[in-house]
Amino acid sequence: MRREGPGAPGAAPPGRVREPLRTEFEFELPRGYVDESGTVHRTGAMRLATARDELVPLRDVRVRENPAYLSVVLLGRVITRLGTLADVHDGTVENMFASDLAFLQDFYRQINAEGHTRAAVACPHCEESFEVELAGSRLGES
Repeated sequence: MRREGPGAPGAAPPGRVREPLRTEFEFELPRGYVDESGTVHRTGAMRLATARDELVPLRDVRVRENPAYLSVVLLGRVITRLGTLADVHDGTVENMFASDLAFLQDFYRQINAEGHTRAAVACPHCEESFEVELAGSRLGES
């Protein structure tokens, strides 16, 4: 039995249009990845992770030997674009500056945390409802 209409699970509240699911997010690295020719790549995109993205790296020998390697393998799976690089993979992530790796780890957590970084709140004085950003002014900023 499928419920539809305003009371259905996942339905948008009355008077509010439901936004389409956003699955890819743009980012800009603080330093940038330097490829073998010396080109610096700063802008890119990361997609939402799937359950498979989080499970497959657990079978990787490198991750079993060193659990810290998990984020490198995982990020190599979900970064869809980085500058003009034809292919982004765990080897790319492995050769990034530590500050860019930390940025990407934080960015990953933000976009995959319930799909948003905003929360609905109400003013305790006037009771007006509004949304607040929980993770800084833009995705990827702390």
